[in-house]
Amino acid sequence: MTTLVFSGLALGAVYALIAIGYNIIYLSAKTFNFAHAQLLMLGVFVTYTGLMEWGVPWILVVVMATGAIAIAAAVEYVFAVRPVKDMHNILVTTLGAAIFIDGMVSLVWGNQPLAVSFPLGNDAIDLFGGRVYPAEPILVILVVLIVIAEAWISRRFLVGLALQAMSENIRAAQLRGVNTKLMAFGAFVVAGALAGAVAAFVGPKTFAVSTLGDSLTLKGFVALAIGGFGSMPGTLVGGAIVGLVEILGARYLGSEYSNLLIFALLLLVFSLRPAGLFASSTERTV
Repeated sequence: MTTLVFSGLALGAVYALIAIGYNIIYLSAKTFNFAHAQLLMLGVFVTYTGLMEWGVPWILVVVMATGAIAIAAAVEYVFAVRPVKDMHNILVTTLGAAIFIDGMVSLVWGNQPLAVSFPLGNDAIDLFGGRVYPAEPILVILVVLIVIAEAWISRRFLVGLALQAMSENIRAAQLRGVNTKLMAFGAFVVAGALAGAVAAFVGPKTFAVSTLGDSLTLKGFVALAIGGFGSMPGTLVGGAIVGLVEILGARYLGSEYSNLLIFALLLLVFSLRPAGLFASSTERTV
């Protein structure tokens, strides 16, 4: 059981990382970047190429993936987001970007799963009575640190306060002098850089495979919806719930039922808390 819990929490940390990326964009533009999981997938493949094919040191690979995916996110914003006037249509254009990245990855790297090495090793070790891969507990710690850092930045720095103002009311933030277009562009780049930076930790858990983006897109969104739109702490809880339900459901009921359990849980949460567990809906008189 301990081994299953470790594996579920690590998988949930990956989903939480996707949900964090969704939240960064949602808070700045009140929309979603449905290509964010594909950006993380692209980061995993860049990491694989640097480590396994070019023999680049691990730290330099992290820097390389961070820069490459930040640039990819900037390109996506320029071509798939900036020309769109209606924020709701961004859902369609970013979905098109996701399809483009999927096709590009399949064309360049193929469709076979590729193993990504981890500096602490890829062999399971004993921890608290269970077997765990070295990347798994580090993934969990990493996502917690990211959420703590985001909370600190949002309270201590002007850019965080501006982002909070935009999440409340974009038009009011504009009237207060916030450059909302620049902030939205910066949010895409930061979310992309984050996806590239964590790819070196995600790859050993998920492998580099061309279907990774599609899987993470859906379950990352479920983690976000359960935790609550706009809530960074909610991404931790939502990701952990989805990861544990998936692993335990696959173990005791079969893999064909794990996705069914996840979406049944999502419907249950929506029926009880429509805004998610850690977010509250706001009613306004008009």
